[in-house]
Amino acid sequence: MKTNKIRIFYWVSTGIFALLMLMDSIGGITHEATGVAIMKHLGYPEYVLTIFGVAKLLGALAILQPKFKTLREWAYAGFTINFIGAFCSRAAVSDPIGELIPPVVALLIMFVPYYAWKRFEAAKGNASLAVA
Repeated sequence: MKTNKIRIFYWVSTGIFALLMLMDSIGGITHEATGVAIMKHLGYPEYVLTIFGVAKLLGALAILQPKFKTLREWAYAGFTINFIGAFCSRAAVSDPIGELIPPVVALLIMFVPYYAWKRFEAAKGNASLAVA
């Protein structure tokens, strides 16, 4: 795949994922009713919505910035921990299988921009080697 196509795929997939996390963060920060009900069902205090919301907001900003690669890597790690934690929390309260699927789907969706980022970085490296 050419570098330009990889770059477009990377930015589109990253933008969509960041937008999803931004919308989820706003729901958490504003203590949207569904989120409050889910936290109570899972046994968490309501204030964790604010913590998770701010973390997702910062994570979305971190994956959009192009300069600090380590920060972006940690943001993806944080999202991974969040989705795995959501799955485990749902499983711990014996939710039906239909409730266990969304965190796994979110994790799989997150791997698309992560994979695209790694491909884009590799393509940039190969392009600079070809020029030298």
